[in-house]
Amino acid sequence: MKQLFAKGPFLGYRLLGALVLSLTLMFAEHRWAEVAYVRSWATVVVTPVQWAADVPSRFVAWLTDSLTNRNRLLEENRELRSQALQLAERSQAMSAVVAENIRLRELLNAAERVEMDFLTAELIGINYDPFSQQVILNRGRQDGVYLGQPVVDASGVMGQVVSVSPYTSRLLLISDAHHAIPVQINRNGVRLVAQGSGRADRLYLPHVPETADVEEGDLLIASGLGGRFPFGYPVARITQISHQSGEPFLHVVAEPLAQLDRSRYVLLLSHPLRGPDPAAPAVEAERGL
Repeated sequence: MKQLFAKGPFLGYRLLGALVLSLTLMFAEHRWAEVAYVRSWATVVVTPVQWAADVPSRFVAWLTDSLTNRNRLLEENRELRSQALQLAERSQAMSAVVAENIRLRELLNAAERVEMDFLTAELIGINYDPFSQQVILNRGRQDGVYLGQPVVDASGVMGQVVSVSPYTSRLLLISDAHHAIPVQINRNGVRLVAQGSGRADRLYLPHVPETADVEEGDLLIASGLGGRFPFGYPVARITQISHQSGEPFLHVVAEPLAQLDRSRYVLLLSHPLRGPDPAAPAVEAERGL
């Protein structure tokens, strides 16, 4: 190309020749279909050259991605090591607490706390009804899921199963306006009820007396009353307390600890001595899925 348009006495003739050749090829391609056929074969011949020319750039991109992934993996590895050390330290401290708890239970002749079995599940669908806070899980009756089964994520209680089909189930979130869960304040054991508000970031605690020992920042855990949600699992944290003159109760708002609108993987808890409710009709369980 440099020789074709190099400066010299024949520059004009070369430019004119290139122009004529271009026009001839354009006219031939428009006039005869064989030219397009020849061009397609020429493209096949040139393709390996194009691939070869693209190899350096692809190698550089691959090398960059590899180094980036390696650095990210190293950073994640450091974070996981730090978390493992923290968990190991907490585990050492908890071992003494567990032993002390066992001794206290023996002194008080209290019932031993039963460990919960669990089943992992993945969220595969949501309910687009703005007045209903429900999601669909990829576990069903074939996996041992039953009506009323409590569900938690990595941060806290998410809700309970309200409908079951052979391979999927529907989870009613604690934020649904028709859902309520018995809770208690972890600090002092005061028992309350957390009711859904229809929003994923807010729960209401109705009928809280003005004299109740309630503070902002208090952790709410499942009280275990009613036998549906196991005792001790975190539910929410109180974020707002207000009182209007003339009202007999406090206006208490709490924020759920579970990532209700972001969690993808959850745990379905089940008591080892409790299984699917045989009284629950299968037809009613499959409704809505």
